[in-house]
Amino acid sequence: MILGGVIAGVGGATFTIGSVGQFSPGMTDGLGYVALAAMIFGRWRPFGALGAALLFGFAVSVQSFVAVLDAAIPSPFLSMAPYVITIAVVSGLVGRVRHRPLTASRT
Repeated sequence: MILGGVIAGVGGATFTIGSVGQFSPGMTDGLGYVALAAMIFGRWRPFGALGAALLFGFAVSVQSFVAVLDAAIPSPFLSMAPYVITIAVVSGLVGRVRHRPLTASRT
């Protein structure tokens, strides 16, 4: 638990100081849902969540990269691209949940 708290604190400080250089309210709006989607897409496994987080982080980076290239895509569409990718991956590409058949227990 302590290690998880330390990693979360370092990640938050890196996000705040490393990306913008200062804290501003609302700078992480919607990213909690992306983190939850990464856990679901990673099937609640640490390495699966890491892979999903890298995929979603790549989507954010592509959005920034395309914005710098002055593409003919409007800015609001670029801003929603990571969230659309997140919804698409979690809703359709995750795969079906496997259910174990109920068996009568002998006690």
